[in-house]
Amino acid sequence: MKTIVLSGLVVVMLVVWALGASAQETTGASNTALAGERFKMVNEWLSKNNLALTVSPDQALIEGQMMVTGEGLPAKSASSPGEKRLTAERAATVLAYRNLAEMIYGVAVAGDTYVRNAADQYDLVRAAVTGFVKGAEVVHKEYNEREEVALVIVKVGRGGPSGFGNLLYGRILGDPTVAKGVVEEKPAYLPTPMFVEAAYDGLIIDATGENFRPALINRIYTLKGEVLYDPSKVEQKILVEKGCGEYTNSVEKARAALGSRGVKNPLVVKAAGTGTPTDLKVSDDDAVKIFSADQKAGFLTGAKVAFVLK
Repeated sequence: MKTIVLSGLVVVMLVVWALGASAQETTGASNTALAGERFKMVNEWLSKNNLALTVSPDQALIEGQMMVTGEGLPAKSASSPGEKRLTAERAATVLAYRNLAEMIYGVAVAGDTYVRNAADQYDLVRAAVTGFVKGAEVVHKEYNEREEVALVIVKVGRGGPSGFGNLLYGRILGDPTVAKGVVEEKPAYLPTPMFVEAAYDGLIIDATGENFRPALINRIYTLKGEVLYDPSKVEQKILVEKGCGEYTNSVEKARAALGSRGVKNPLVVKAAGTGTPTDLKVSDDDAVKIFSADQKAGFLTGAKVAFVLK
């Protein structure tokens, strides 16, 4: 028998996020978690809206949102069909919030709902839910009357004051202790700028040949380990709303994604290696070109960067 009491304040393990989680498939394959006859309407809703449940932090960063489910059973004291449905949905909602919290490894939900074996036992939840889950919302629910089980989907976005980006980047950039463990100090790259004919206003780095994955902080280095791009120096508001870059699987999609950031003519280079799975290296020639182009346009400080993944 498993008993879960959800209460407390926000606790975040940021280092795992910043270093990146294990890469997982981020396509609609995650919908298979709902396969079968139990929740047909949820499957149809996901497909109709071209949505997928979040299965990894990587996917949340790419899609700009987290969306998870929770399943719940009626309270044992429930007698009428309506009461069974209501208590099952309430239990499912609480468990969905817990699953959302687990997605960032250590966020707890404030409140006094007590859940045992996925069934609601009593409910004293207060309206003032603190921290990360404050920005979450229930976007879909379904109740299977035959099996007496409810499923609830909750979602939270990356941007805005209640998004997960604000919490995570705020802790990384605002807490010196956390920042020291996440953002490793490296010497800045300061070459003699070269003349660049084109007026580049963004950067696309093709990492399809590398074992690279998204993270809260993705850096770009020279082959000698000097820093070209460090998102921890980017304005926090930009990171919260848009992240440290766009992530796609083709250069053309990267161009389109950067278009949403106002980029019209991005510089395209190919990665020359990785420092860690979340940090890329570029050749000496490309490093000088990126540095020189950025001196004119300042696109790196605006996080106008796109990473093309394999």
